[in-house]
Amino acid sequence: MTVKILFVLAVNFAYLAVKGNLVDGDQTFSIDYKNNCFLKDGKPFQYISGSIHYSRIPHYYWKDRLVKMYMAGLNAVQIYVPWNFHEPVKGEYNFSGDRDLVHFLDLANQTGLLVILRPGPYICAEWEMGGLPAWLLETPNILLRSSDTDYLQAVCNWMNILLPKVKPWLYSNKGNIISVQVENEYGSYHACDYNYMRTLRTIFRSFLGADTLLFTTDGDTERALSCGSLQGLYATIDFGTDTNITKAFRLQRRFEPHGPLVNSEFYTGWLDHWGEVHAGVDKWNVSKALREMLALGASVNMYMFEGGTNFGYWNGADHDTRFRSVVTSYDYDAPLTEAGDPTEKLLLIRDVIKDVPAGPMPPATPKFAYGFVTLGKVSNYCRRTCWSHLKLQIDSQYYGYMLYRTKLPRELWEPTPLISPLNGVHDRAYVTINGVFQGILERDTALVLKVSGKQGDTMDLLVENMGRVNFGSKINDHKGILGDLLLGSDVLTNWEIYTLDLDGAIAGGWGPPAGPMFYMGTLKSNGVARDTFLQLKDWSKGQVWINGVNLGRYWSSRGPQQSLYVPGPLLSATQPNNITVLELEGAPECPRVLFMDRPHLNRTVKLIIMQSTFRTIVFLKYIFYCLLFAFH
Repeated sequence: MTVKILFVLAVNFAYLAVKGNLVDGDQTFSIDYKNNCFLKDGKPFQYISGSIHYSRIPHYYWKDRLVKMYMAGLNAVQIYVPWNFHEPVKGEYNFSGDRDLVHFLDLANQTGLLVILRPGPYICAEWEMGGLPAWLLETPNILLRSSDTDYLQAVCNWMNILLPKVKPWLYSNKGNIISVQVENEYGSYHACDYNYMRTLRTIFRSFLGADTLLFTTDGDTERALSCGSLQGLYATIDFGTDTNITKAFRLQRRFEPHGPLVNSEFYTGWLDHWGEVHAGVDKWNVSKALREMLALGASVNMYMFEGGTNFGYWNGADHDTRFRSVVTSYDYDAPLTEAGDPTEKLLLIRDVIKDVPAGPMPPATPKFAYGFVTLGKVSNYCRRTCWSHLKLQIDSQYYGYMLYRTKLPRELWEPTPLISPLNGVHDRAYVTINGVFQGILERDTALVLKVSGKQGDTMDLLVENMGRVNFGSKINDHKGILGDLLLGSDVLTNWEIYTLDLDGAIAGGWGPPAGPMFYMGTLKSNGVARDTFLQLKDWSKGQVWINGVNLGRYWSSRGPQQSLYVPGPLLSATQPNNITVLELEGAPECPRVLFMDRPHLNRTVKLIIMQSTFRTIVFLKYIFYCLLFAFH
């Protein structure tokens, strides 16, 4: 396998030796180590950039967002390329529609924006598994983000597809890509594998040429920069408003004594997790820190400038002391809102930059409050064969929901504990017996559930993947039921496992026959198709589709996010718009939803206050049942 990797690289080096640059290099972008700056076409250059993720914004709004960034005074944008967004299934590539990377680069170029490209292969970004495809986990014991040969072969295969697509857009080839990041914050990963970074450097050089400016980005600690930097890759740093700027750049200077000061991720806001307080960063602190960095001559990228939305199942998760899933909205308290609207923070940033294009900032996209829509119940959770017409597991399913089914092995005369002794439910299981909802098992949080039933009754566990870990040492995040479940002292066996292609079924017009509870309704057309925000007040947790498009998860009972962004072009102005809601826990007595003209992202619920005590109780229960399992 290693021989195959080296062969591909050798072929590319030979190609470069014969062909040279595709276009005679009239344009150049480089580093002036003597004068500590970038050089663009031989002249000193300072970039003022903002992060935007094309994977989180519908493609019909790309131009609108880029124009607003340009009018704010930015001269560059920074973008990630999520590998799993383009190769969700091994060997099957998608670069069309919302995945049309080349079209996005072209739009940025037309707008007058340079591009700082971050192709990974790992990107973090609070994105599912940090952008790595879940099918990598099918290789037993694979060591991600390392010189593991199976992992490197997959990386090389992907870069063999991706990098030739972006090479014509390099600045030296008369495109707009001025620099390319190798990996991402590798110094924050436990592996610290220099051979891995050297191999990536070789791969990138072989495809992009010796003159392309390659760089790394790491946090402002010595350990992070020590493991994340490598000779031949310019070391940059990232930090937010709570960091001493002088101290942070002094640390960068220890690893890059000469060259430009660069903050590759200056945090204008922060992300949200379900059940936590809505995050934000003060606009005055952002403008003050930006002014100070620019006065030092530093090049700065603001992360994020617009966050966008984790549509479908693309949100990531963190796992420090426990598993914490990222919410659907990636608003990030950024200068442009989730829906692309300018904020006061943007206007302050524009005042700091000063040298901005003439003309007004483009206005917010029109919003419309369509009002209430009442939904009808499609079906209760069925009793025997509700999912059986769907696919019994043969191939893998990487995202969404799966069904696990077995029979109760004995009579349960009184409520009996259903136990996940090794914390093996990843991430939430909705448990029913003969179609009657029993409750929930949840990773790290709810490991025991009392159930009742008779011998031979059907027990279903609808298991939800809440997003794979995107940062840290636990990114090998397998999903489903990963260990034995106990019913009292009995180990449950004879499981049937079903893959559930809910997206395909709903997009095809299928009225779902089952689930914890499906609801459907229509938003009647009124001649207007504008952006709106869907609020599910008094609903619990689930998923929403409009006209077959997966808007993402809601979790109104836990918060903080209380509304889902609905891009106007998803709606029809002349035909009824189909709404499908999968409610996993419990709908309100009057099952209706509200379409509003503004988002609701900030609701703190009592759960946040109670979490510490609750986790302690769960932990004690967990220890008890682990001991029970050990002596069984």
